[in-house]
Amino acid sequence: MRSIAITLIAIIVVSFLFPIVGHAEPSVSANNAVLIEQSTGRILYEKKAHEKQNIASITKIMTAIIAIESGKMDELATASEKAVFTEGSSIYLKQGEKMKLEDLVYGLMLRSGNDAAVTIAEHVGGSEEGFVYLMNEKAKWLGMDNTHFDNPHGLDSETHYSSAYDMAILMRYAMQNEEFKTITGAKFYKSDTREYGWKNKNKLLTAYYKYCTGGKTGFTKQTGRTLVSTATKDGMDLIAVTLDAPDDWRDHMNMFEYGFENFKMESLGQQGKIEIPFATGEKKEGHIYEESVFPLKESEISDIHSEVSLIDNPRAEFINEMIAKQVFFLEEQPILEVAIYEQEKKEPNKPGTFITDVISVFKQIFRMG
Repeated sequence: MRSIAITLIAIIVVSFLFPIVGHAEPSVSANNAVLIEQSTGRILYEKKAHEKQNIASITKIMTAIIAIESGKMDELATASEKAVFTEGSSIYLKQGEKMKLEDLVYGLMLRSGNDAAVTIAEHVGGSEEGFVYLMNEKAKWLGMDNTHFDNPHGLDSETHYSSAYDMAILMRYAMQNEEFKTITGAKFYKSDTREYGWKNKNKLLTAYYKYCTGGKTGFTKQTGRTLVSTATKDGMDLIAVTLDAPDDWRDHMNMFEYGFENFKMESLGQQGKIEIPFATGEKKEGHIYEESVFPLKESEISDIHSEVSLIDNPRAEFINEMIAKQVFFLEEQPILEVAIYEQEKKEPNKPGTFITDVISVFKQIFRMG
């Protein structure tokens, strides 16, 4: 007994003297999961992220972004019999009811209305089948290689599937749209055609996690719980996806905390002038328009290096186009590519600049001032 006590004391002392550096990967109940940084798409954590799986109502992220990009958000859409009798979650549309597409998208994202999904699809795509075609074309364009949609709502089908990583790609794209960001980040919404409002089902946003900025829930008995969510802290935006996750709220909080604690948005290079080396030994001045940032662990910073190389662009000397590129490497893996231009970025003319220039020329001609 005494030897066990001595051993325990020794372990405690060693743990204080030599603490473990860094944090272990997050505990995740999901069968499939991924955590990415939004601006770069870097994967910070993954678990069978590329496996094809049923995805349930997180499908509606694609439905929402296509509806928003259609330019029809102010139009009235009519609920068909097919839409009204779609099984599953609902915003309780009545057959023949007209509702603004914007309201339907809020009902789709906050309350996961399957009737809203079909009404949106029929209005934007001409038919549900036509809209699904648009969904699959969009998925191909985004590089969602392990994805196929059969419907706009996510009810189970043998050929309706995606992967955790593909859904992260989709959310990353959608979050670049300001209207989508507003809708997915809304905790509550009330349509003018309803006497009651809709509270967002995403409890990470409404109750559990103060850094959450949006997302979409999903569930069917066959698929289990699915969830896409976003969070922002200390200038870093993260996207988390889980599929078949019994404890998805905790999964997402664990992943977000892991990301925020272990990675920081590090500056790799500033905007401004940069020297471009030639094979002859000569150097030419180029210009970078924006600061380069990338999510890195502290231990990775010393392993970053970059290379600058010319590109063949005969138009560049006549038009301010890309003439070279700077590629950043983490050890030997390329992680970020930055465009280098011939000229400095021209700021747009400010109001009154044209008049000021005319007066200046006038003064020079007549030697005034």
